[in-house]
Amino acid sequence: MSNIVSIAVFASGSGSNFQAIQEAIECGELNAKIELVVTDKPGAYVVERAKAKGIPVLALSPKDFGSKEAFEQAILAKLQECEVKWIVLAGYMRLIGETLLNSYNSKIVNIHPSLLPSFPGKDAIGQAMEHRVKVTGVTVHFVDAGMDTGPIIAQRAVAVTDGDRVATEQAIHAIEHDLYKEALQATLK
Repeated sequence: MSNIVSIAVFASGSGSNFQAIQEAIECGELNAKIELVVTDKPGAYVVERAKAKGIPVLALSPKDFGSKEAFEQAILAKLQECEVKWIVLAGYMRLIGETLLNSYNSKIVNIHPSLLPSFPGKDAIGQAMEHRVKVTGVTVHFVDAGMDTGPIIAQRAVAVTDGDRVATEQAIHAIEHDLYKEALQATLK
């Protein structure tokens, strides 16, 4: 692989998108290297997934810091130490603040389980179900100061299984892993 890009993956939960990204790297489908996994939930399962792959983890609880800026400064110091070029959000349930936005301007990517601008924020699948839409989807976008408002990189539609949240979530997750891999390969330079 040539032109390998150093990335950090930020996650707050199980890390299924982290796992899919790492597998795409291992298969040669994504020219990147995960230098660091960052989590705001030290007990999250993504920590175990990263350790199993031998990838360093920075697990920090925001409540251990006096401010969001102090929390992000600690993250930024580690990102710089690891020479990370891009931040890839993969189920990271926290808004990125000015410290990271300014340091990684146009170098932070997120995946969201809806066709943005519809259903931004938390529980996008629940929002879609509540609104009884027939189609939702997945969006990969650049991160800005808003909640899921950055420029869109890629989208893919997913049919909603009427009244069946579990089936809808499964369909979305199946699309997420492929779409994120493809969008990252096209975007990371």
